[in-house]
Amino acid sequence: MRRIIVAMSVSLDGFFEGPDGDLSWHRVDEELHQHFNDELRGMGAFLDGRRTYELMAGYWPTADRDPASSGPEREFAAIWRDMPKIVYSRTLDRADWNTTVLREVVPEQVRALQEQPGGDLALGGAELAATFARHGLVDEWRLYVNPVVLGAGRPLFPPGLRLDLELVAERRFGNGVVLLTYR
Repeated sequence: MRRIIVAMSVSLDGFFEGPDGDLSWHRVDEELHQHFNDELRGMGAFLDGRRTYELMAGYWPTADRDPASSGPEREFAAIWRDMPKIVYSRTLDRADWNTTVLREVVPEQVRALQEQPGGDLALGGAELAATFARHGLVDEWRLYVNPVVLGAGRPLFPPGLRLDLELVAERRFGNGVVLLTYR
């Protein structure tokens, strides 16, 4: 059965996004980006909320045509374009780039998707991750903890969401980011 994996960058104080949507604090260098590519290349699909999808669709479809893009960025552009995507949105009517739009998270549909053959499913978007978690649908959390304290922003885990997790792996990158993997 395919697993649903949430992989998110967070600050030391638990925010995935700084004030006003700021993501400039994410420490994604070539080593970390190559790691992302290696992890995501084998996935079976990306499951995204609307905001995450729009952020990705606004850059990745043509990122490999930019001469300033690094090797890992060019590689990820192809991974993103080719990967089947499901975007959960009540407002999007359609989406491009190999994307299916679903209106809401229906646990039975998600479990049926997990039973299909193929790689694991990469879930993106904090609100969508919280919805999946409330339904018991997240199998693994990969938290890329950046050595930054923001003091404010949008927390990855909303108030009232309790998860009892087990740390199963950790890895430190050269830029100070630490990957903590929980199940």
